[in-house]
Amino acid sequence: MLVPILGWILFGLIIGAIARLVVPGRQDIGMLRTMLLGIVGSFVGGFGGWLLFGGSPLQASGWIGSILGAVVVLLIAVRSPSRATG
Repeated sequence: MLVPILGWILFGLIIGAIARLVVPGRQDIGMLRTMLLGIVGSFVGGFGGWLLFGGSPLQASGWIGSILGAVVVLLIAVRSPSRATG
């Protein structure tokens, strides 16, 4: 049970870091959010794969699909207005 969780953590960190390198500009997110970006990006990429090719809508994606999904999620997050008031 611990090995799959550690695998997702490592996978999320790598995918999130690659997505942050691809998207221009500064993203003020820490390591935890980078990891979550990679994990969410994997599912977004899997959903995109489901729309294009079929399969399961909640499938995780491979490396390329995960990076594309994480880039999409990061671009949406960067372009959306900040919720902080101030």
